[in-house]
Amino acid sequence: MGGLGDLGALGGPGGIDPAQLFQQLSSDPAALQQVLASVQRLLSSSGEGPVNWDLARDLARQTAVAGGDPSPGEAARREVTEALRLADLWLDAVTDLPSGAAGDEAWSRSEWVEATLPTWRRLAEPVAVAVADAVAAAMADQAPEEMRAFIAGAGAVMRSVGGAVFGMQLGQAVGGLAREVVSATDVGLPLTDGSVLALVPASTAAFAEGLEVPLAEVRLFLAAREAAHARLFAHVPWLRAHLLGAVEAYARGITIDTGRIEEAVRSVDPTDPQALQSALSSGLFDLQRTPAQQAALDRLETALALVEGWVDELVDAAVRRQLPQAGALREAVRRRRAAGGPAEHVLASLVGLELRPRRLRDAARLWAVLEQGRGAAGRDAVWAHPDLLPTAADLDDPEGFARRRTDAEASSADVDAALERLLEEDGGPGEQR
Repeated sequence: MGGLGDLGALGGPGGIDPAQLFQQLSSDPAALQQVLASVQRLLSSSGEGPVNWDLARDLARQTAVAGGDPSPGEAARREVTEALRLADLWLDAVTDLPSGAAGDEAWSRSEWVEATLPTWRRLAEPVAVAVADAVAAAMADQAPEEMRAFIAGAGAVMRSVGGAVFGMQLGQAVGGLAREVVSATDVGLPLTDGSVLALVPASTAAFAEGLEVPLAEVRLFLAAREAAHARLFAHVPWLRAHLLGAVEAYARGITIDTGRIEEAVRSVDPTDPQALQSALSSGLFDLQRTPAQQAALDRLETALALVEGWVDELVDAAVRRQLPQAGALREAVRRRRAAGGPAEHVLASLVGLELRPRRLRDAARLWAVLEQGRGAAGRDAVWAHPDLLPTAADLDDPEGFARRRTDAEASSADVDAALERLLEEDGGPGEQR
């Protein structure tokens, strides 16, 4: 990374106008070739695609282990396994959804990074493509006329620089998130494909600090949340695609204010990743949300709230008689999820992805109302199809949603009964006329 910084020295400490750089080098094509070749060499490990994933992975792991990331020992793994299995048994009493566990694991923070990076790739690359296209176009437009053909031919190099910048930002964000999460499903999104239950012992201990609750009780509570998430994602097969699809629908419609970029790049050295990273962090590449994108984000926000609200309500029912500090732990998790951490804020600014279930309490109340009126089976039946999910408006009126669900089912039952009578009067479906 030091070499890229050296290239940035071409612009001096304050950065330069890219057009000025091209004008200076246009009289010495060999010098320009040397600059571009140096950048290409330094970025040769980036591979294909809009994000330098080698760099993202390395930075994510480095950030995750900052301050220490000991691999869980045998005792820690045993404690995690016992907590996950016991908590999973408690859940049997409060839901008909069967266990979703295919294994129990204790992860280090760097292991969380490795397990979740494939999903981050799926979420981040569409955004990176849009940013790369906008930057390349803006840089080309700012180049002197006589250099534009050459710059167009050097587009791969410039995209590699952008890929490195995005990889740096994403790696730092994912690594920072790895230092905050306590389990595989802690952010609400299904970041892994499998149904292995996993806790991060180092983060579990950090979460317990200052709560004045025994670590073993904290571990059991977080294990119950992990097991509840696993049941939902394992036995509601459309849910993962529904959540990630909302993110992808948002990404497909990305637009960027290229006029703002064209104005700003006059003071950004295109060969200096640090300058590009500063521009990215300053909001230079803020995404302009279309109505369709806002609708996709609203669907994601509501779905995340429903997932977290269901888990919140289910875990409370399962552990309130088992753990003396269950109420305090529930409130601590709610506050933590609602506020988010530094890494979540970085991800929000980087890819427009809000991971905080802003209406968690409203969603938990809705699930409680459904359970009171329809029982656990009736509550969980809402997950049968995405069309049955409550909307944001339903979160404002949980009693009304429960009433409408009951009326809809009664109407459907009447239709079924009438159809059955009609078939009987007609001699049954098998009669030949």
